[in-house]
Amino acid sequence: MAVRIRMKQMGRTHRHYYRIVAIDGRQPRDGRAIEELGSYDPHVPDADKSVTLRPSRIKYWQSVGAKASENVEAILRKHMSRCETLEAEAAAKAEAAKNPPPAQ
Repeated sequence: MAVRIRMKQMGRTHRHYYRIVAIDGRQPRDGRAIEELGSYDPHVPDADKSVTLRPSRIKYWQSVGAKASENVEAILRKHMSRCETLEAEAAAKAEAAKNPPPAQ
């Protein structure tokens, strides 16, 4: 199975948004996805808020041979580093909440 990372069109007429998904390359554009990896909303004016990604899962799919489409590749180049730092901060907060410092 040739896995691709590409955009799946969602939304309504004149108000599209896209989910970035790992999908079998033979599936149609809006076909059944293997896993959802993020989203892109071109109608949001703030570029940082228009894209959400799950960098750890994207890196996993790329490590097992998934190829990104041209549009997704451009989105990854622009926003991957920002999303990686957000994911690392969220993981650090979760770890701190799970293991509180000892009381003195």
